[in-house]
Amino acid sequence: MTNKGKVTSLREVLEAKEYIGVCLQENAYVVCVNKDTKETRAMPFGAMYGNNKEFWLQRSNWDFYLVNEDVAKFKEKVERPTMSRMPEPTEKKPEAPPLPHAPETVARPEPVVVTAVPEDEMALAYGRDYSAVFSMDESHRVKHLKKEKERLEGLISMKPRQEELIAEALVETARDAILHNHASIVQALSLPDNEAKIQTKQIVDTTRDLVDASVKLISTNIFNSDLMNTLVMRSNGTVIQHMTRVYLNGLAFLSYFNNYVSSTNVINRIRVTFNERYRRFYQTLLPHIHKEQVTLERVFLGGMRAAMEEDFYNWAAGFLVHDIGKAPSVEYHESEEAYNREIVVQHVKVGFANVLSKTGYPHELAMITGYHHEYYGDAGGYGVFRSSYDKYKKESAMRHNHCISYDRRSVLEFKVLAYFPAKVLEIVDVFDSLTDPSRKYRKAVGTEEALHIMREEFIEKHSKLDIILFDIFADFATKARTASVEKKTIVV
Repeated sequence: MTNKGKVTSLREVLEAKEYIGVCLQENAYVVCVNKDTKETRAMPFGAMYGNNKEFWLQRSNWDFYLVNEDVAKFKEKVERPTMSRMPEPTEKKPEAPPLPHAPETVARPEPVVVTAVPEDEMALAYGRDYSAVFSMDESHRVKHLKKEKERLEGLISMKPRQEELIAEALVETARDAILHNHASIVQALSLPDNEAKIQTKQIVDTTRDLVDASVKLISTNIFNSDLMNTLVMRSNGTVIQHMTRVYLNGLAFLSYFNNYVSSTNVINRIRVTFNERYRRFYQTLLPHIHKEQVTLERVFLGGMRAAMEEDFYNWAAGFLVHDIGKAPSVEYHESEEAYNREIVVQHVKVGFANVLSKTGYPHELAMITGYHHEYYGDAGGYGVFRSSYDKYKKESAMRHNHCISYDRRSVLEFKVLAYFPAKVLEIVDVFDSLTDPSRKYRKAVGTEEALHIMREEFIEKHSKLDIILFDIFADFATKARTASVEKKTIVV
């Protein structure tokens, strides 16, 4: 092997494939040198290998090296007679999808190949801070998020309530939580599932505490002004902006929904107008059910109600990581010029597999990542459970008898078409994609036009979004817009 000062070319070291297993086992750090700028950084071999199993062979602007001291140590391990050689890691075979009678088992998607992403694309997607976050070890990430949680908790007890400080803190802590979770999961990809869950446990627990503090601070009043969009725009990247907005607006809408349906009068009003306003829509989703039996209780398994506290926190964390598998180059509901369905579909599979296999997050979170583009089975939607559901219908000759459930078990048993938090997230997700000020291929639209497009394209022409949840969201968004206009008038 040739060497360059104190380092040796990674390409030369890995010509002997035995070294791949040793590099993984020893959690080796790779010295990365930019050919143009000569910028140098150290990156974990396991994380880079998890993204692309031949990253050192690909053409790029980077050269990769190992420190000579590490090379000597690895050489000793490889050549030691008593040491059993480590084979190059192989892909695990996908597990079979769950059977209807095993609701605790969550189906795993087909294996997904994740390729290395150029540095400039990562910066565009996740902001200038991503490289620094990615280079941290897990303990430093946890320490950082704990400080962010303490920041939120300090604002909870502050009197009088400081709305601008709260909004700024919510945006910044959400952005940081997404960055740290993404980096932790990427670096855990090369580990066996059990080891990965151990490694990511602290980041998962700390994120949960941070989400709890965010939920306590959430007030729909925060989202009634242009301050929210101004603050979110501080994040430097399309993906991170989108995820931050959807997370916080999702929390605000879920809070609004809970307050809205807590009044029995509201649910009674929906029930009274159901036949005239909603029945036709749900008949298309339940064609095998007699018209007179398509009722509000038939739509919502167990009845329409507010989210319980434990569910609320789990779903909130699911909103936070919902696009954790999103590729940096993917745009959001853009023109056909930028649309590649294979790439778009991949992000729910990647996110679902990574959250489920590499973290200890509750299964509800993985369900949200895998279900939030199902669109009631419409051909324009996609998700990891489609093939399982189609196979189930074919083999059992049975059909769902309800549309939405708050309980994931009934979703996995195919008793319903959709998972409630995923249907909530779908609406917020589409709304953000239409109103996102950083869209590249189409001008962003205002609240009124976005709601019109959603009703026309996603409800009237295609049964994608839930019509009842959408009506409640439209009320939420319209009140937010009205309050924003009133605030501007007062300020002027």
